[in-house]
Amino acid sequence: MARARKISKERRPMGPWILRIIKAGVIAGLLGVMVLGIFVAIARGEIDSFEDLKASPNGQMIRVRAADGTVIQSLGPSFGRWLSIDQLPSEMKDAMVAVEDRRYYIHPGVDPIGITRSLYVRAIDGRWTQGGSTITQQYAKTAFLTPERSIQRKIKELVIAIKLENQFTKDEILENYLNTIYFGRGSYGVQTASQVYFGTTVDKLTTAQSAVLASILRSPGLYDPGFKKENLPRLEKRFTYVIDGMVDAGWLEEEKAAKLKFPIINPRITSGALAGPKGYVISWVERELNQLGFTDEQLMIGGYIIKTTLVKDAQEAAVAAVNKEAPTKAPENLHIGLVAIKPGTGEILAMYGGQDYLKYQFNAATQGITSGGSSFKAFTLVAALEEGIPLSSIWNGDSPKVYDDGIGRPYQVNNYGGEGWGNMSLLTATEKSVNTIYVPLGMKAGLEKVVDVARRAGIPDAIEMVASPSVSLGAASPHVIDLANAYATFAAQGVYAKPFIINEVQGPNKGILYQGRIQAQEVFRKDVMADLTYALSKVTTSGTAAVVGSRVARPTAGKTGTSNDNASAWFNGYTPEVAASVAFYRDDATQSLNGIGGLTSVTGGSFPARIWAEFVKGYLKKSPVQEFPAPAYIGGTEAINFINSVPQMDPALIPPSPSPSKKKR
Repeated sequence: MARARKISKERRPMGPWILRIIKAGVIAGLLGVMVLGIFVAIARGEIDSFEDLKASPNGQMIRVRAADGTVIQSLGPSFGRWLSIDQLPSEMKDAMVAVEDRRYYIHPGVDPIGITRSLYVRAIDGRWTQGGSTITQQYAKTAFLTPERSIQRKIKELVIAIKLENQFTKDEILENYLNTIYFGRGSYGVQTASQVYFGTTVDKLTTAQSAVLASILRSPGLYDPGFKKENLPRLEKRFTYVIDGMVDAGWLEEEKAAKLKFPIINPRITSGALAGPKGYVISWVERELNQLGFTDEQLMIGGYIIKTTLVKDAQEAAVAAVNKEAPTKAPENLHIGLVAIKPGTGEILAMYGGQDYLKYQFNAATQGITSGGSSFKAFTLVAALEEGIPLSSIWNGDSPKVYDDGIGRPYQVNNYGGEGWGNMSLLTATEKSVNTIYVPLGMKAGLEKVVDVARRAGIPDAIEMVASPSVSLGAASPHVIDLANAYATFAAQGVYAKPFIINEVQGPNKGILYQGRIQAQEVFRKDVMADLTYALSKVTTSGTAAVVGSRVARPTAGKTGTSNDNASAWFNGYTPEVAASVAFYRDDATQSLNGIGGLTSVTGGSFPARIWAEFVKGYLKKSPVQEFPAPAYIGGTEAINFINSVPQMDPALIPPSPSPSKKKR
C-alpha cells in the first residue's frame, strides 16, 4: 500500500473556506462597481420608442472598401418580414425562452443568479461567459453595443436592459429580439432563419425545427452543421437540452417530446457576393481579419467597414488584363494568379486568384505553389553583385555543362532549347536568361548566399529552398504573392515590406478597431539594386520579355521564369510605382503548359508577360513616368574573365537521355 504524503503546516494549501471568502469578496466588489455604474447611468436619457427600434434592427452590412473608400463588396444580412408577437408561433417563443432565459418572465431584465455566475467565472478564470445574459441583455447588446467583452461594455448592457424593461413590455422586447437576432448564414430574425435553414416560413415551423433554431442561435459558428461538420454532434446535444427545458417548464408534453426527431437542415449556400474574381479578394480579406483576431462570429454580426489597401484602378486593370490576354479554350485546371504590391510599403494593390470563386475556391495567387524557374536568377544576381562580381564579367554560355551538385554527384545544366551562347557578359546572360552561366554564377557567389538573398527579399521560410546548384534555376516553389513581394523589394531599392491588405477596421459604433501599419526595413544596398534593375530592364527591352518593353511606354524591369518541361510560366516585374507577378500553372504544377492557347511553348515571356504589360499599362495610364536610378556599375565596367572560375565535371558522367527536355528560362 502506498504511504500517504505528509504535508507540513508551512506548505499546506489554503483551505476551501478561505478561497470561498476571497472569491466572494472579489464577486462582491465587482457587483458593487457594476451596481454603482448602473444607478448612475440609469438617470440619463431614455431608450428610443418601440417603433423606432423596430425600424432599425441590429443587422448591418459589412462593407469592404478600396483604399479610396470605394465599396468593393457589401456583405450583409438578410431580413425577413417583421412579425408581431401574436404572429410568432408559441413553439418558437417557448423554445427560445427555454434555452436562452428560463427566468425571462420573472426577472426585471437582469438576472442576479446569472450575473453572479458570470462574475464568478470572470473572477476565477478571467473570462466572460454568456451564461449571465438574459434575453433583454442580449437584445440590448446586439441592438445598441459592439460585441467586445469588457466590464465597461457589460455595465452598459445592464443599464440598457433595465431601461428596456422599464419602458416596454416583455412581449414587446421578445418581439424585437426574435425579429432582429442573428441566426447565422447572414439571416436576421426567425422569419429569414426559417427560410434559410428549413425552406419554410416561421408559421409552418415544427416544434423540432423551432428547437433547432433556438439551439443554433447561441453560436452559429459552433452549432451550424453547414458551417462545420463537427458542429452536428454539439447541435444535437443542445437540441435535446432545449426540448428538456420546454418539458420542464410545462410548455411541451413529455409524450410529445419523446416522439420528436431531429429535423433535416438545408445545406449552407455560399453567398453570391463572392462570385467572380472579387471572391478571391474577399476571402483573402477574411483570412487576414481572422489572423488579426476578428472571429467569424464577430464578422457575421455585421456593421464593420473594412478599408483595404486595394486600388480600384489597379484591381480593375488586373481583371481586364487577364480577360484580354489569357488564352481562349484553356483547360479547366489552368490557374492564373496575379498580385500587385506597392514598393516600400507592402500594400497589396491588386489580386487576381481565379475567374469565379463560387466555381473554384482555390486562390491561384495565394494558395497554389509552383516552381519559380528563372524568376530566381534575380536572387543569384543580387548575391553576385554583393560579392563584387560586376555585370561586365565574362562567362561561357555553352550547353550542356556538368557541375558538382554539392555532394559529389554530377548535375547537368542545359540552356532553353539546348542553345549554346559562347562567351558573353553577365549583363547579356541576364537579358537572355542563360542557365549555363547562372548556375556557376550562383556557385561562385555562394549557394547559401543565394538562399539568404531570396529570404531577405521576401520568400518566406515556409517555402523550402536548398543551397544546391538548382536554386539559381528556381527549383523552389513559391506562391505568386511571395515573388510579387520579393520583386517589390527590388523596386523599393532594397526596402523589404511585409505584404498586407487590411488598412483599417471600423466597428459598428464607428470606432477604429484596427489600424494597419507598414512594416519595412532596408535589406539590400541601393547600389546593388541599381545594377540589378539595370540588368532586369534589359530583359524587358531586348531579352526574354521584350514584349513588355514594346507595350509599356515607361521604364520596366523584370524576369521571366519557365520551369522544366514548361510546367509553370512566370513574369515578375516592376516599375518605380508598382511590382507585380503573374504565374501560369496547372493543378499539380507538373503538367506541361505547351499547346495552350495555340502556342507550341508556353513560357514566361508569352501569356504571363503580356498580362503583366496590359496590367501595368492600364493601371498607370494616367500616372506620370518615373525613372529608375542610374546603374552603379559595381566592380567597374571592364570585361573581367570568369569563364573558368567554377570547375566543371566530366560530361561523360551523365548517362544519355532518350528525350532531352527543354530547361528553365
